[in-house]
Amino acid sequence: MKIRILLAVVAMLGISNIAMGDEVDSRFRVARKYLDENNLTVTTTIDQAYVQDAILVVGEGLGKKGTVGAQKRLTAITAAKVAAQRRLAELLHGVAVVSETTVRDSELESDVIKTAVTGLVRGAQPVIQEYNEREETALVILKVGMNGPRSFAATLYEKILTEPKVRQELEKPAYVPPVADVAPAVAGSYDGLIIDATGYNFRPALINRIFNPRGEVLYDPAKISQKVLVEQGCGEYTNSVDKARAALGKRGVRNPLVVTAAGTVSPSDLQVADDMAAQIFAANQASGFMADARVAFVLK
Repeated sequence: MKIRILLAVVAMLGISNIAMGDEVDSRFRVARKYLDENNLTVTTTIDQAYVQDAILVVGEGLGKKGTVGAQKRLTAITAAKVAAQRRLAELLHGVAVVSETTVRDSELESDVIKTAVTGLVRGAQPVIQEYNEREETALVILKVGMNGPRSFAATLYEKILTEPKVRQELEKPAYVPPVADVAPAVAGSYDGLIIDATGYNFRPALINRIFNPRGEVLYDPAKISQKVLVEQGCGEYTNSVDKARAALGKRGVRNPLVVTAAGTVSPSDLQVADDMAAQIFAANQASGFMADARVAFVLK
């Protein structure tokens, strides 16, 4: 059985704005219609997947030689699924867990994580399965949600938070500001947090954290309800403050505190200045937004 991933499909479906004319067969028209109607694109990077809260991968497959009719169609679709699963595995194995630790690193030490990733690849939902009888080729798009029930994050959070390597990385001193730095009267009106990281090479991860300049942590999984963490992740990811406000609005946030990151501790961990750290702490003490992960990260 021949298997191939058609790179041109990715360009047409997820990256370029090339109009598709009559020369493009119905498989691509159906795929484009689905993507447009759901405001999605084919995933080329994991950062993109966090922003749209889903991973979508494409595979194209040829029917098995010596088969005809329905059997040819079935073998082509099966080949396309396998091609898409291969691409999905490549993406998932590069996901940042926390700091410099990736799923690939953890897999070397954890059969549990390896099994979880394998299960996600095999259980990915096919959202498009189209066959071209003339060319005897099939196109399949597989989808995995980043958050929510049976999602990538939900599956791995339950595994990685018990991993010794990850737990060791998460054991950082918690931030407690000097009493004089806390301003509860001002903080009381904020019910969420937007942190603008567009000035830095910050990337989404399963666990994103916020630190003060002394390495004390303000925001990490310990601050988030386990149920919320599994269902919604560490927060929202957008490329503008306005989009961040809109995303948090869906979580019930009406007046988020907006701060600018002062730097990065690692590619997936941010740092804020001392005065901002005190304000974030006070705002959370007043409204408890961290427990509900009412936090949005603005990326480049």
